[in-house]
Amino acid sequence: MREMVPTDDHTNAPGATMVKRVRLDRDGDIGVLTFDNPPVNAVSAEVIVDLAAALDAYDADPGLIGLVVRGAGSSFVAGGDIRIFDDPAFSAQPINTLLARIEASGRPVVVALHGSALGGGLEIAMACHYRVAAPETRLGLPEVTLGLIPGSLGTQRLPRLTSLALAADMISTGKPIQSDAALRAGLIDDIAADPLTAAKTACRQIANANAALKRASTLPVRDAADVEVLLAPLDRNAAAKPHLPALSALARSLRAAATKPWAEGEATEARAFSALVPSPPSRALRHVFLAERAARHIPDLPAGTTPRPVERVGILGAGTMGTGIAMAFSDAGFPVALVDASQPGLERGLGLIDKACAGSVKRGRLTEEEAASLRGRITGSLKIDALSDADMIVEAVFEDMALKQRVMTELGTIAKPGAVIASNTSTLDIDVLARASGRPGDVVGTHFFSPARIMRLLEVVRGAETAPDVLATVMKVARAIGKTAVVSGVCYGFIGNRMAEVYMRESEAMQLEGASPAEIDGVVESPDWIGMAMGPSRMLDMAGVDVGARTVIEWIKSGDGPQHPAYRILCRTLNEAGRHGQKTGHGYYRYEGRDALPSAETAALAARLAAEHGIARRNAIPEREIFERLLYAMVNEAALILADGIAARASDIDVVWTAGYGFPAWRGGPLFMADEIGAGEIVARLEHYAQALGNADGRWTVAPLLRTLAANGGRFADLT
Repeated sequence: MREMVPTDDHTNAPGATMVKRVRLDRDGDIGVLTFDNPPVNAVSAEVIVDLAAALDAYDADPGLIGLVVRGAGSSFVAGGDIRIFDDPAFSAQPINTLLARIEASGRPVVVALHGSALGGGLEIAMACHYRVAAPETRLGLPEVTLGLIPGSLGTQRLPRLTSLALAADMISTGKPIQSDAALRAGLIDDIAADPLTAAKTACRQIANANAALKRASTLPVRDAADVEVLLAPLDRNAAAKPHLPALSALARSLRAAATKPWAEGEATEARAFSALVPSPPSRALRHVFLAERAARHIPDLPAGTTPRPVERVGILGAGTMGTGIAMAFSDAGFPVALVDASQPGLERGLGLIDKACAGSVKRGRLTEEEAASLRGRITGSLKIDALSDADMIVEAVFEDMALKQRVMTELGTIAKPGAVIASNTSTLDIDVLARASGRPGDVVGTHFFSPARIMRLLEVVRGAETAPDVLATVMKVARAIGKTAVVSGVCYGFIGNRMAEVYMRESEAMQLEGASPAEIDGVVESPDWIGMAMGPSRMLDMAGVDVGARTVIEWIKSGDGPQHPAYRILCRTLNEAGRHGQKTGHGYYRYEGRDALPSAETAALAARLAAEHGIARRNAIPEREIFERLLYAMVNEAALILADGIAARASDIDVVWTAGYGFPAWRGGPLFMADEIGAGEIVARLEHYAQALGNADGRWTVAPLLRTLAANGGRFADLT
C-alpha cells in the first residue's frame, strides 16, 4: 500500500447517517482517539474536521490523564487522500496545526501502530510523544513517488527522531521500514503484539510518573555536523534529475532541519511542499497513481460477480515467456505445472528458472530457502494432461495463430470444467482462439510483458464471449502476482502494441527520410521531450527485430494491416538479413556487448530503401518534428482505441504505457501529456503533417474523437 490513497465515498449526504471518521472514546482515565475512515484510514478534509473536534473534546475533559491514538481496521493511517491536492484552496496548514496541538499537549499522547503508517500516518505518529508498533508494521514517507515531499513536518521530525542519514534515505527512496528497524533507529519506542493495550499501559505509566514528554520538535539532529556529506548523494541526484523538483526540495528541507531552528525548517518545508503540489510532475504522478486504481474497476462487470477459485496454475510452453510467467505465479505462492512439447525445451526452461533463482540469491533478493521454495513449487512435464487439474492455464507457445489454435483446441478438451484458459499473446485475435477451445466463455487473453516475472503490466484481453467471472478471476489473480492489470478489447495489438505500431511506423519512416536511430531515440529518451527508458529502435533491438517483423508480416498477410509496400520495410528487411538486434549483434544499431553503436550498414540500407520507394531524403529532421510525429501519432491512435471501445477509459491507456512501455510516470502517460499540450495543438500539427508529408495512406487523418475534443476545448481526462 503506497502512502497516498483515495478513500471510499464517505460523504455525509443529506438524510444519511452522520459518519465520524475520527472519534474519541474513553477507557477509564485514558482517552482513545480512533481513525476510522475505510479502507485504510486515509487523511481527508473530513478526517481533519473530525480530528479537530475529537481533540477539542479531549482538551475539554480534565478527567483524562492521557490520550492513545489508534487506527481501526487493517492499518493505522496509510496516508492522505491525494484528491484533495487538486482543490485550489488546499493547504496543509489545518492538519499541521492539529499535529502541533498533539505535540504541545501537556498530557502524554501515545500512538498504537499496526499495518501501515505511511505518509500523513507516520507524520501523525511522529507528533505523538511515544510510539508502540505491532511486529511487521510498515513505516514510511513515500511522498516522493508522487512528486512531493512530506508536507506535515515529516522532513523536520524524522531526522530529529532518527538521524539525518536515515531520513534522507527513507524520504528520497520512498521505501518503508519495518517496526524492528524503526525501533533500532529510534522512530518507535516499543514493539508489542497487542499495540493498543501496550499503548494504554505506557500512557498511564508516563502520566502517573509525571515523566517528561518527548517532543520531536525540541530534539537535536544527532548527525547534523555531517550534513553536507550526508546530503551530497541527494544533491547529486537532484542535479541529475531537474525534471523531478521534489528531490531538490527535499534536500533544502532536510538541510534546514539540520542547520536551522525549528520554525525556519517548518517554513522551508511548507514553501517547498506548496510549490510542488501544482507542479506538472506531481500532477502527472498523482494521475498515474489514481489511474492504476481506476483500472481495477471494470465498468460493465455485473455487481457481485464472484471470481472463480484459483489454487493451482498450469503453463503450456517453457520458453522465455512461459518460464517467466511460471516464476511470477510461483513467487506469489501458486503451485505451477510447466509443460513443454519437447524434452530439450523443458530442460532449457527449467534451467532458465534455476539460473534466475540463483541470480536472485546472489543479488540478495531471495534467501537460499526462499529460492528453493520458489523452485519447488514448479514441476515440469512433457504431458499436456499434467494441466488437467489446474484452475487456471496460461498457454505461452510461439506467437503463431495456427499453432495457438491447435493448442487451444487441446486445452479445451483436457482442462477441467470451470478452469480459466488464458492465451498469452501480444497481437492475435482472442475470439478466434476462444472459438478453437470449444468453450469460449472460459477463455481470456493475458498479454504478459517481457521479462514476465519482472514487468508490472498485464493486458487482460476480454473476448466477445469471455464470462464475467473469468474476467473477475484474472483481475484478482493479476493483483495476487503483483501485476498492474488493464482490460483491453480485441483488436490487433490490443491497447499497447496497437499504439506502439504507429510509434514504430513513424520512427522507421523518419529513418527512411534521413534521421538516424540515435537521433530519434535521443529525442524520446531526453527528459526535455519525453524521457522514456529507451527509444523505439533500441527497444526493438532488445525485444528482437525478428519478433517485431514477424508480427507485422502476419498482420499484413491477414489483410487487415497496411498493404502499401514500404510499410515497416526497414524492419522487415533487417529481419530477412538476419539482423535481429542485440541477440545477433546487429539490428538498427550494431552491438559491442550491450553497447548500441551507430551502424553504417543500417544507414545505407535506409537510404537504399528510400530510393527504391521514392521517399525524399532530408539532411536533418528537427527534434520537435521527431517528438510530434511519434507522440501525436500515438495520441491519435489512442483516440481511435477509445472510440472503438478497446479501452474503457483514457487513463487506462496511460497505465498501459507507464507500467509496460517505459513511459515516465512523471509525464503521466501519453494522454496526460496530450491534455497538457492541448487537443487543438495536436490536431493542428496532425493536419500540418498530412499536408507536408502526404496522407494517401490515411495515417495523418485526425480521429473524430480527438477532433471533437479540440473543437470543444475538451481533455482526455474528461472521458474517464
